[in-house]
Amino acid sequence: MRIANVLNLGVKELRGLWRDPALLILIVYAFSLGVYTASKAIPETLNRAPIAIVDEDQSPLSGRIANAFYPPYFSPPRMIDAGQMDRRMDEGLDTFALDIPPDFERDLLADRNPVIQLNVDATRMTQAFNGSGYVQSIVTGEVNEFANHYRANSSLPVELAIRARFNPELNKGWFGSVMELIDHITMLSIILTGAALIREREHGTVEHLLVMPVTATEIMLSKIWSMGLVVLVASAASIIFVVQGLLSVPLQGSVGLFLFGVALQLFATTSMGIFLAVMGGSMPQFGLLLIMVLLSLQMLSGAVTPRESLPEMIGYIMMLAPNTHFVSLAQSVLFKGAGLDVVWPECLALLVIGGVLFAISLRRFRLFLQ
Repeated sequence: MRIANVLNLGVKELRGLWRDPALLILIVYAFSLGVYTASKAIPETLNRAPIAIVDEDQSPLSGRIANAFYPPYFSPPRMIDAGQMDRRMDEGLDTFALDIPPDFERDLLADRNPVIQLNVDATRMTQAFNGSGYVQSIVTGEVNEFANHYRANSSLPVELAIRARFNPELNKGWFGSVMELIDHITMLSIILTGAALIREREHGTVEHLLVMPVTATEIMLSKIWSMGLVVLVASAASIIFVVQGLLSVPLQGSVGLFLFGVALQLFATTSMGIFLAVMGGSMPQFGLLLIMVLLSLQMLSGAVTPRESLPEMIGYIMMLAPNTHFVSLAQSVLFKGAGLDVVWPECLALLVIGGVLFAISLRRFRLFLQ
């Protein structure tokens, strides 16, 4: 193997990528707007949920309940009549519709146990699940304070002191932006290397390579280093200018160590991209394989659901995937400030998995060139 061939072929790949505007737009979007929008749109918490209130009581208590809903959890309540409630929910204008019945305050003071109706648009799953509990808590608190004639917190026999480590503000954007960046690193590295190989086949340049004094190893290494370099540079720019700059995420660890982990991850995922492209042979088949593999890597690696929550067998299988170790490395370095003495097992695992994937992909690539 000659290094000069690897470098020259890699430069050829970079020039080919530069002439592909669709992939260039995808790269820019994924590492800029893609990361930014993901940090602002994580749906785990209730945020400005639309709510309408039908106040048929028109009492001081019903007014207190209506005034208890305000941003950021809820949008300012819209006061409507009973005839508008179902129509507005059918049109998707409201997620919650609270109906306070007539004589609600009088029945409450007379110990008649009045009932408030809450209609929920269950098609908005996250808001419906979390918001119902918020609405119940708000209404119960206002009713209890009105019935007791004073505002006070209940005294518990045990005080729970909560200490939120690594994200004291419980800011969903901190986690969302970094996890989205990790997903895009995996996605783009597989897409770029696979597309580079399929582009050679569709343009008929594979035959040109076969008559040149280059080996399959040199061709594969050129695609890996060139496409990996593009993703590595884009990742560095994204974490510096978008995550730290625009989103002001206070990263605790070394960005350089994280980028070292990115390089190890790229060694594995670019090899995986070559393997999927060889197995697919065409862009549509490569896309179908990519969907199947990428969803598994993203959903089962610990980025979305903790590995401890997965079935035991799935957890063991995912230990063979590079994303599992990369997610652990990224979270430890960026959020917890871990050093190489802590994350070296993940680095070693990425190196071993990358080596195995490279060997398997190289064998399939040689058969592909024959």
